[in-house]
Amino acid sequence: MAAIMTYLNPEQHWVCPNCTHEDVSYQAGVVTRMHACKGAALMTMPMVLAGIDAKIELVERGDYVGSDNVQMDAEGKPWMSAITTREDGQDCVTYAPHATTQGVI
Repeated sequence: MAAIMTYLNPEQHWVCPNCTHEDVSYQAGVVTRMHACKGAALMTMPMVLAGIDAKIELVERGDYVGSDNVQMDAEGKPWMSAITTREDGQDCVTYAPHATTQGVI
């Protein structure tokens, strides 16, 4: 007798605490939804599951930018990271500078 396996793709509702954006995913496992947040000058920000009390804050880049190709918002302000704070802990999205090259490789 063959075993029958059922794969569940749970429906998860996502919200952004900084704007009105909402989304739905159907992926099993650990997933984080991201979006261009209108409440954070269009930076790519994480979303949280609906019903979770959380706040998401941008952390301004504190080091010298110089010629680094860093992530900037729509207003030209450089950001280091976005920190999601929930009752049970924190998550962090880091906006690392982009690597660049010059000349022939």
